[in-house]
Amino acid sequence: MTQNMGAACLVSLNVGEPAALLHGTKEVISGIFKHASQHAHSLSFTGLQGDGQGDTVHHGGPDKAVCAYFERHYPYWREKLQLPVEYGAFGENFTLSSWTEEDLCIGDIVEAGEVILQVSQPRQPCYKLGLRHQLPELPERVQKKGYTGFYFRVLREGTVKAGIGFSITQRHPAGKTIAEANRVMYIHKDDIRGIRELLEVKELAQSWKDQLESRLQRLQQQN
Repeated sequence: MTQNMGAACLVSLNVGEPAALLHGTKEVISGIFKHASQHAHSLSFTGLQGDGQGDTVHHGGPDKAVCAYFERHYPYWREKLQLPVEYGAFGENFTLSSWTEEDLCIGDIVEAGEVILQVSQPRQPCYKLGLRHQLPELPERVQKKGYTGFYFRVLREGTVKAGIGFSITQRHPAGKTIAEANRVMYIHKDDIRGIRELLEVKELAQSWKDQLESRLQRLQQQN
């Protein structure tokens, strides 16, 4: 983990209402299309004003109130995909400067103007990201590279706008970075010790706890 306690900036605030996507011969509804907004938006415990999710079972809710991605990843994807991907292209609400998955830990508390946020889990890119860019393999590539982004839960509601500063006000004592959580979830899936240590972080989103607890149970039965 890098010891980056410096500030970041909200370089782009992105919102979008659910829209139809073609998945084979069927239509699915998704909020993956986000567009930059220069307006101030109210942020509640369940999300941003003017934003929505098509699948409220797997997206949204208090643990996934805000999806965030890192500005520093965009040059990589522009080169690899040979596409002029703009901020919001990964379905994120917040495009943040300065930081990456190595700089933020599960449970870290972040202040952004009026609002107070907490890192809850890495983002799990689903097939709709692939549909969005007509690249079915993109979600798996994102996972393998570790450039997943993450989710915030909201601890104090307020208003946010592009350009505001973000600062880490409280580091979680466990020090489990987003990158480390991704490693355990996607790469070293049989790392029992890593799974147990992540499960000890009570601030980790419940959906991740459920997945990791099920995996741990299977691994223990195998051993």
